[in-house]
Amino acid sequence: MAIASIYGQGVVSPPDTSWKNTYRDASEKVNDLVHTKLDAKFDFSKSYLNGKVWITLKPHFYATNNLSLDAKGMEIHKVAIMKGSAQAPLKYDYDGWILKITLDRKYKGGEKYTVFIDYTAKPDEANVSGSAAINDAKGLYFINPRGEEKDKPTQIWTQGETEATSVWVPTIDKPNQKTTEEISMTVPDKFVTLSNGLLVSQKKNADGTRTDNWKMDLPHAPYLFFMGVGEYAVIKDSYKGKEVSYYVEKEYAPVAKKIFGLTPEMIAFFSRITGVDYPWAKYSQIVGRDYVSGAMENTTATLHQESAQQDARQLIDGNSWEDVISHELFHQWFGDYVTTESWSNLTLNESFANFSEYLWREYKYGEDHAEAHNYGDMQGYIGSQSENKDLVRFKYADKEDMFDAVSYNKGGRILKMLRDYIGDSAFYKALNLYLTTNKFKSAEAHQLRLAMEEVTGKDLNWFFNQWYFGSGHPKLDITYSYDEAARKSIVVIKQTQSSGKVFILPVDIDVYVNGKRERHEVWVKNKVDSFSFESATKPNLVNFDGRKYLLAEKKENKTLDEYIYQYTHAGTYVDRREAIDFAAKNQTDPKAITFLKTSLQDPYFGLRNYSLGKLDLKKDAVRAETESAIYDIAMRDPKPMVKAKAISLLTSFNKPEYKSLFIKSVNDQSYTVAGEALDALATVDSAAAMKEVKRLAAQPSKGKLSSSISETLIKYGDESAYDVVVKNFKDMPLGQQKFEMLKPFADFLGKIKDPEKVKVGVDLIVEFREAVPQSFRNQTDPFINNMVLKDLATKKAASGMKEQSDYINSKIDNKKGF
Repeated sequence: MAIASIYGQGVVSPPDTSWKNTYRDASEKVNDLVHTKLDAKFDFSKSYLNGKVWITLKPHFYATNNLSLDAKGMEIHKVAIMKGSAQAPLKYDYDGWILKITLDRKYKGGEKYTVFIDYTAKPDEANVSGSAAINDAKGLYFINPRGEEKDKPTQIWTQGETEATSVWVPTIDKPNQKTTEEISMTVPDKFVTLSNGLLVSQKKNADGTRTDNWKMDLPHAPYLFFMGVGEYAVIKDSYKGKEVSYYVEKEYAPVAKKIFGLTPEMIAFFSRITGVDYPWAKYSQIVGRDYVSGAMENTTATLHQESAQQDARQLIDGNSWEDVISHELFHQWFGDYVTTESWSNLTLNESFANFSEYLWREYKYGEDHAEAHNYGDMQGYIGSQSENKDLVRFKYADKEDMFDAVSYNKGGRILKMLRDYIGDSAFYKALNLYLTTNKFKSAEAHQLRLAMEEVTGKDLNWFFNQWYFGSGHPKLDITYSYDEAARKSIVVIKQTQSSGKVFILPVDIDVYVNGKRERHEVWVKNKVDSFSFESATKPNLVNFDGRKYLLAEKKENKTLDEYIYQYTHAGTYVDRREAIDFAAKNQTDPKAITFLKTSLQDPYFGLRNYSLGKLDLKKDAVRAETESAIYDIAMRDPKPMVKAKAISLLTSFNKPEYKSLFIKSVNDQSYTVAGEALDALATVDSAAAMKEVKRLAAQPSKGKLSSSISETLIKYGDESAYDVVVKNFKDMPLGQQKFEMLKPFADFLGKIKDPEKVKVGVDLIVEFREAVPQSFRNQTDPFINNMVLKDLATKKAASGMKEQSDYINSKIDNKKGF
């Protein structure tokens, strides 16, 4: 959904583009952090942190008697210089954002000194904002601190990236700073704590609290500081004698290892390919309620949002959080061990973490699994319309803008291209050189280039200038022909991107004759390039980008026969997907239909599922050819997601004889299969579906089954279904599925007469609206406000329920209700 801006009519003002003239350099180092020691006590009643911090620093090079610390929204009680164990007060100036301290004398470059600060952090009162990746940036989060929400645990967790650690502890909050750290947390004795490094001591206090001391002996950036507090089950694992642990809410303790249990194997794999054994003292993962992002790679203590917690039935469909687990773990090398020196160079953190998802899938599940993920990421970048953004960019409106599909998706694909160009052995040796040269330091993209060049002996400026310090991607028009007289296959590649930029692309062109492949390595360097290859007969297939590794959009003139041959003989995930896509556009051709039926048996479940989704079952010929195959998949496919898709397609045949399959599948252990079966059952026998819903509603349900129960109750039920529908909606995590439930949920509220019940439902819709990250609000808010809330208010007004209508309208305007 897009909203057009109307300039000059009082609707919106033109966007501020002054940032385009501002160069975002790395933060100047006047003083260097050396060690941070924090004593933190929490006031749950006010959501305050009462802190005492000792910060050891040294001038970076030049002598100085000044120190500036980031300290956002705090109350500063005392600032002093440490003289042994004694404190001498220092003069300071504080504007609520920066704490400027005048030191007791001028300190020489490298000369250490320690300042002491007594302060109160008030994160809920700090005026800070976030990004698409991080919904807000108040740094320290008290979750249900006074226990007023009966279904929510009391927790504390922190989120430092980008520069929000300074909301809860004064520091130099820049990514090119590194410091060792000690954090002491005093909490009620019933809580467990987690922080960076190792738990070195615990002391019970007379007032029923306990003080836990955590120590981090290796330096890391302030945005990676972490504190976590709550009533968790701690499930222990290990890697080479180091603690690997999972902090989950107690009900998820039995499945914690099913969620996180591959972590030791991931650590071993990433240690092996980088040549750098896991460098930190331990690795813990903790789940936080109401977390503002997906997950965060705090050094040795990754924080995950609550979606990571899946019950046993959800995990039958596959661990939806596994990519995130690998992503955050790889950050322990790329981001934590070696850190971007500035947010402009964020690719050194996030592109590697994105690429790690591919690497882990490739190692653990095979090439198809990895290529499917990588292809999806590439399409995500292309769909983001970010062609004008460099990967490394020094001009942006806000540092939070760097957390986008360029730094993540595009950057990950670029790393894959680089690996494929220089070869696996050289790529991993260069990564090792980059990591070991810059360990416990910060780096910029040129240092990655230099490591790659030192190992390979190649000048890679052209690659980095094109992909790292440039924008866009090639759009290629590729035509194939055969010259009978000259007995040559001809390939012409035109670069059609509107920017006019011409990309340099080392690429393979594969020529297949009589089932044999000959690979030709060529360089595309011009706006139009032509290549010819001797071939005694017309090839069965000529396949540009034979390894399918380019980041590009392609248009090709292959025939259906050539695509079918490509599916069978070239065989990568992308080769097969391209063939399915072409056949799907030609479902009036019997040969294409027969091929699509064959593709339903693809060895990779992702493509089986994809092929099912491409079938045009409005066409009689497609229905006749594929019905038996779809039924067989619904009965027997080993992958729940594929089986569920097949069940949903069977509804289009409108055959009562499938009812028994639907009823049987409603009881499947997979929530997705059960949910699709319930939807299908409702289409052939709504009374039978309602009977199943009454039984299922009394049992735990999540995911697709939960939304299907709600949808069935909304469509066929009455006001008595209110409690179930509201609970299911409330329990759904923030995401696309919940977004799609908004309109049906609002339609259901239209049936409800009790104003208090309507108010509760409307508040849940508003809660969802406010939880959407700010960067997406221009897309979601108009739909929620107009199509959901305004429509509901209009219906209530038409039914004479003015009080309800007024309340709903007040929520559209974000005002307080009755």
